[in-house]
Amino acid sequence: MNVTIKKQQYYLWRAVDSEGNVLDILMQQHRDTKAAKRFFCKLLKQQGFVPRVLVSDKLKSYEAAQKQMLKSVEHRQHKGLNNRAENSHQPTRVRERRMRKFKSPGQAQRFLAAFGPIRDHFHPKQHQLTAHRYCEQMRQRIEDWQEIVGLKSAA
Repeated sequence: MNVTIKKQQYYLWRAVDSEGNVLDILMQQHRDTKAAKRFFCKLLKQQGFVPRVLVSDKLKSYEAAQKQMLKSVEHRQHKGLNNRAENSHQPTRVRERRMRKFKSPGQAQRFLAAFGPIRDHFHPKQHQLTAHRYCEQMRQRIEDWQEIVGLKSAA
């Protein structure tokens, strides 16, 4: 995904798990092997484990970085396989429009790093749940959030 900030183009690198939850986001000016290695390092450090399969688009820098860093990981490149990552960009575009564009790369990185997990928390996969289960899950998630931010004392 491309983001333009003050007439400068940035690339948004995003890792998504098999269920569509955003794992990590990194904003960089380049889309080369060095940038891919930097993203993989950040992701692996944060996750603490090496994935079994890596799915990406057909950008050659992913393949080069994967061969250097993640030799034991199976790498799948196909046009339709990375739809989860591509679809995870949609909420980012909506927020970008509402905020009337990002003001700086640092501000965008800070916002998007927090926005992904919070959005995942409050937007469960509604189409996979019954109405009753969805209501229960949302009630529990709101209670969890209130406890996290300190609005409700843990008794």
